Amino acid sequence: MTDILKSLRAITVAAPVFCSGAALAEEAPTLRIVWPAQGMTVPVGHDAEGVIGVVVDSNFRLAPAGTCGDDPRCGHVHMKIDPEGDDCNIPGRNYNSMNSDFGGNLIIARFGHCSDRTGAHVIGVLLANDHHEPIMLDGRPVTALVPVITE
Repeated sequence: MTDILKSLRAITVAAPVFCSGAALAEEAPTLRIVWPAQGMTVPVGHDAEGVIGVVVDSNFRLAPAGTCGDDPRCGHVHMKIDPEGDDCNIPGRNYNSMNSDFGGNLIIARFGHCSDRTGAHVIGVLLANDHHEPIMLDGRPVTALVPVITE
């Protein structure tokens, strides 16, 4: 699990951001993958990108990057398929997708970038602030993982 967290941390290159005491007093930041469910078999889109939608839930407001202003409980999600490696990354990027352009709880997973788009994969997501820096809790980034089978 430590290797996975290190890999997810590598999704961003900026310095980490820690939640303020006030933000933690409200409620610790959370992030979870709602769909697909763990172990689920998911058909991959027939397009070149091999797209499936991943739905997340967070107690942060998920908004386009650069639009959070002074809201410390606002951010977006970075996603990496198979976070222990780089095989599924978008060429020239250290992630597979993020919702920083449009916000919300839907992230587009692009399995077409994987050398093998079908089979066992792990979807990893990381909660990032308005500046693409990971949101940290107890010194660790706020992340979620779900293993899936794609066909």
